Amino acid sequence: MPGNRPERFAKALASGADRVILDLEDAVLPADKALARSAIADWVRTLDAGEQARLLVRINDATTPWHAEDLAWLPGSGLSHAMLSKCEQPTQVAAVCACLPAEGTVLPLLETVRGVLAAQAIAAAPQVARLAFGSLDYLLDLDLPGPGFALDSAATALAMASRAANLPPPLAGVTAALDLEQLQADLAHAKALGYGAKMCIHPSQVAPVHAAFQPDAQALAWARRVVTAWRASDGQGAILVDARMVDKPVLLRAERMLAQTGQTLSTP
Repeated sequence: MPGNRPERFAKALASGADRVILDLEDAVLPADKALARSAIADWVRTLDAGEQARLLVRINDATTPWHAEDLAWLPGSGLSHAMLSKCEQPTQVAAVCACLPAEGTVLPLLETVRGVLAAQAIAAAPQVARLAFGSLDYLLDLDLPGPGFALDSAATALAMASRAANLPPPLAGVTAALDLEQLQADLAHAKALGYGAKMCIHPSQVAPVHAAFQPDAQALAWARRVVTAWRASDGQGAILVDARMVDKPVLLRAERMLAQTGQTLSTP
């Protein structure tokens, strides 16, 4: 949500999105950045703690003349979470953390080759919530004509770095087209690359994104059958479920699926 459009803030918060990004970067013209900071801080003061916790502000990257101004503004903004655009090294994360409360977190947005090459170090930095991939800017940085192997390789690097640092799966970039078919195709592709969340640019995208990252009823029923059969087998090395071999990695996948939706099975 552009930081200079305060009349839209409440609508974004009511959209059902897990988090709302208030933008000080690309969506705000240079002449409007000071106004955007003021508008965000004024609105944040009207919210309760639970609402404030769902917000993060995307600040300008460290190479811009507005980065220092954003950092100076953060301590009095009332916000505890920030997205750092074009993050390229862990020291940049540390500089943002120094301007946030002790419980604050940073969501580094990796959009350049330098950022992707430093993904493992950035993911391991203190107070990093999860990584995000800025795929559109990455295409520009590497001068790629469009999606393909090079983009997927970079995206996968973030997924691997996240797993190595015990972070949640990374956050996929936006689908610019307000087209459900395209959104669903992008979601399927992101999931196949190891992503577990996605940025939205319109409230209409929120529900499809939530649905895509939740197991469907058929998958949950399969997971319950796997876990039930495994427990009944007294921990044998491998069992058959639905005429397919199930071993420990398959069990762990089923358990993770149930945990993702808050479901548990009673131990017999």
